[in-house]
Amino acid sequence: MPELVPNEMHVFEKVRRVDQNGEFWSARDLSIILEYSEYRHFKPVIARAIEACKNSGQQTRNHFEGFLDMVSIGSGAKVEVEDVRLSRYACYLIVQNASPEKEVVALGQTYFAVQTRMQEIQQMESFTKLETEEEKRIFLRKELTEHNKHLASAAKSAGVVQPLDYAIFQNHGYKGLYGGLDVKGIRNKKGLKQSDNILDHMGSTELAANLFRATQTEDKLKRDGIKNKESANHTHYTVGRKVRKTIEDIGGTMPEHLPVEESIKKIEAKAKKNLPESK
Repeated sequence: MPELVPNEMHVFEKVRRVDQNGEFWSARDLSIILEYSEYRHFKPVIARAIEACKNSGQQTRNHFEGFLDMVSIGSGAKVEVEDVRLSRYACYLIVQNASPEKEVVALGQTYFAVQTRMQEIQQMESFTKLETEEEKRIFLRKELTEHNKHLASAAKSAGVVQPLDYAIFQNHGYKGLYGGLDVKGIRNKKGLKQSDNILDHMGSTELAANLFRATQTEDKLKRDGIKNKESANHTHYTVGRKVRKTIEDIGGTMPEHLPVEESIKKIEAKAKKNLPESK
């Protein structure tokens, strides 16, 4: 088995495996990335993750499946060892239950949280039923409005109290996600007016990226118990940057290069106008 060095966020994507049944991760690969010296020390983490899976109401067999793997032991020889086939959600639960003092664990928490949230959005029944880009934009814009309220509340608890401080906090998240661009920079890049709300001119892909940024920042502020605005700003920037890295790793278009869309307010106005009049 090759040495796995956790020097970049996308190392988690590099060890992702794919077979006829879809994508999965090897528990042994993951234990190396998460810096466990021996696999036996990693087994209790898997057990806690399985328990968390049960408590969440999920079927554990859909996320944790034992299998036998062949690993090299030198001189071309291989030996059969027990392993666990892990879904993306299983990996998310594992990094939530791994040793919190390790930097790579924190990296994995953000990475798999973002990826899991991406899957959740795509699999949401109300979202998958939508057929047009306009419908998806309206749906995600409403989701983002709601989650921005939660983010504002979490930021306030973390010490971001004044309106100016919150504007600075938001800009840190945008800078992380947009490669250094703040709200003003994004407007300039996309040719929008100062009065334009940048969120109202985003397509569904860009809205989804910002939704991931907002939800994961809210979770991390709460999980890490952040209590000062400087740390809150750093957290928002870091999460934004990691969402950007995830987009890069899966071959996506950077958000600043995505096209400007018609104002969502105009789309909503047209939709209301086309509604049949009630009698």
